[in-house]
Formats: sequence, C-alpha cells, structure tokens
Amino acid sequence: VTLEPCLHHGKTPPCANLLKELGFREVIIGSHDKNKIASGGGNLLKSAGIKVKFGVLKESCDKLLEPFLAYQNGGFSFLKIALSKNGVASGGIITNELSRTHVHKLRSVIDTLVIGGNTVRVDRPKLDSRLVSGGKNPDVIIYSRSDKFDKTIPLFSVPGRKVSIQKELSLKGLSMFEGAGEFLKLAKDGKLANVKWLLIYQSSNFKDGKNLSLDLNLKQLFSGNFGNDSYTWYEILD
Repeated sequence: VTLEPCLHHGKTPPCANLLKELGFREVIIGSHDKNKIASGGGNLLKSAGIKVKFGVLKESCDKLLEPFLAYQNGGFSFLKIALSKNGVASGGIITNELSRTHVHKLRSVIDTLVIGGNTVRVDRPKLDSRLVSGGKNPDVIIYSRSDKFDKTIPLFSVPGRKVSIQKELSLKGLSMFEGAGEFLKLAKDGKLANVKWLLIYQSSNFKDGKNLSLDLNLKQLFSGNFGNDSYTWYEILD
C-alpha cells in the first residue's frame, strides 16, 4: 500500500482492521501516516502477528501522496492547459472530445475554477460541465485587477454557481486554474501559493497561432492518452 493503513473511525471503519480480519501474512507500506488521527495502523497489524515492512519506494510514494496531503491541509490547486502539437494554447477548441470530456469531469468534482480576467474577456467562456451527465458546475473565481466584465459572457449565467472577482486569491478545497501564459508565469515566479502541479493536454494536430513560450523547469510524473491526444501531469520545479 502507498500509505500506512488507517486506524481511524470516520465514514468508514479503519483500513487496518480490515487487513487484520482478512488475515494477510505481510503488508508492505510505502509511507508512514503522519496524521495523528489516522496513524497507528502498522502497529495494529504487527500486534496481530502480521509482518509489516515500511519504507518500500518511500520517495515515490511520498510524491504520489503530496496532492492528498495538500488537500488534507486546506487545499490542492493545479494548473490545466491545452496545447496543439506545435504549442499553440489559444484560438478556440484545441483538443479532441475525449480530452474535453475529461476536463469537464475534473470541473464536476472541483470546488473552484480560477480563470484570468483577460481570458474571460477574449474567449467569453462558459466553463461548465455539460459533457458529463449530471455534472456539477464549479464556482468560478476571476483573477483580475478590474471588476468590469460584460455580464452576458456565458460563465455568468450558469445555474447554481457563484462567480467572484479577486485581486488577491483566497483558495480552499480543490481548485483548478485554467489558462496558459499568465498563470504559468505566476506559478514559475512563485506568485500562485501552493500551485506546483501542471496538467497538459496535447493534441496531435497543428494549429495556426502564437506558440506558448516560457522557460519552465518541469518534472514529468504521469502520462496517458485520450485517443490521439495525450495528457501529462508535471511537477513545477523551483
């Protein structure tokens, strides 16, 4: 297991108790659970005569757990960008429907979607979850120095959502930043607090437009495909 089995009674019983009842002979654990409420599962397993081994692939497990731990400690935020094969990030639809559906699934589970003011004015987006059946539409924060917007822009008329305009971001829960150059530059300069993960969807098609150009040091974490599109999670390094 990636994280030490919990010893916490919450909405569900403790994981460690279940492993004990199932009678495993050995449990191999990557990372210790440092949460005082949930920790102690390893000791319970040992007391039941189960062999317990800690620290296997610990560095990889710690990295995998970072978003979960960030969320536990108040919030997890990440950047999402769509790029053409030749690096264009603007000018309408870029990726295929499978990629866009996945984005809408993410929107349906996050608490807040953050978008730049200039992007709102130029693209006039809706930013809903219409490609997901029964999907929840996230609240929207527009990050802008000016609070003057055309209220006929579709994002303002989505039912059941709150739209706020902030000059200084205050985020809690699970937040996704949608945008390109403006947010990437802020993240690189350390001006987006705790935003250190980047999700890039890349089309297999070329697109006419200006290439996204920015020096950024990234570490690839995971990659997959949606049809001919690819998607990759990165860590933004200092």
